[in-house]
Amino acid sequence: MPQVWFKAVPFDKTSVTLALESGVDALIAPADRVDEIRALGRVQVLAENEMETICLEQKADEEQAVHCLRTQGKVLLRLGWEIIPVENILAQGNGLGVEVASLDQARLAAGILERGVDFVVVLPEAVQELKAIVAALKLSEGRLDLDTARIEEITPVGLGHRVCVDTCSLLRTGQGMLVGNSSAFTFLVHAETEDNPYVAARPFRINAGAVHAYTLLPRDRTAYLGEISAGREVLVVDAQGRTSLAVVGRAKIEIRPLILIVAVCGERRGTIFLQNAETIRLVRPDGTPVSVVALAPGDEVLCRLDTAGRHFGMAISEEISEA
Repeated sequence: MPQVWFKAVPFDKTSVTLALESGVDALIAPADRVDEIRALGRVQVLAENEMETICLEQKADEEQAVHCLRTQGKVLLRLGWEIIPVENILAQGNGLGVEVASLDQARLAAGILERGVDFVVVLPEAVQELKAIVAALKLSEGRLDLDTARIEEITPVGLGHRVCVDTCSLLRTGQGMLVGNSSAFTFLVHAETEDNPYVAARPFRINAGAVHAYTLLPRDRTAYLGEISAGREVLVVDAQGRTSLAVVGRAKIEIRPLILIVAVCGERRGTIFLQNAETIRLVRPDGTPVSVVALAPGDEVLCRLDTAGRHFGMAISEEISEA
């Protein structure tokens, strides 16, 4: 997804403060205000004369933009850009940004050629939509297709190292992480949003599974749960497949009793090791969480099917079997 920048020209302190609080990646400002803004937070700030800016009006402008990408590494297209010229420029290099004046324009820019521009620059007239733009472009990766799996077996297997992923976000009922013994078959493991008589809810936490398990990350990557650490982004998914990003506050690895859950979806078979405790839940097709203690063969839970084959977390085309 593209970075989100804000153009603080003309300078307005209220708008700059909102931009910083919204979590923009960079600001463009009048040259005499750059140092003032840099003192407010750790964020990239560029003087407006530092960014090569082009208005696309004719074919020569498109060619100039491509030249700038190749020689300077970045170029910004002024408001009024059209999709076809942007596609032509995107196909020839990285570092392209476009000005946007609304959430709809930002979403459009993020989807061009299915990869989007590298950054959008939100203009002052769209400052009221800035938080929505940041949320749409930085805190979401769209919607994933989820499937329904049928539980076949639940078996206690002894002790093992499991990972609690504590995020910097408060999650809601229906949300969790996609985890499994194979990247081709992951289960929606629910966050600890539910109270019970013995343990208070911890809605920032996903007790995600054993250290060796895969979890789906942003940008269609995976990682082993044992690799998750503070500061990393993880992908949060809800029962409808809607995604959001969360920053990891800490990952707790502890030895706990585990259970092996086996499920089938169509002709595919998936497995996962989870802690054997009432607070660990999967998600039913209707979006309600179900404790692993209450699961029984024949119950249905949400899962995601994918193609097998990962190398350092990236999808590859390779014949592979994971049992």
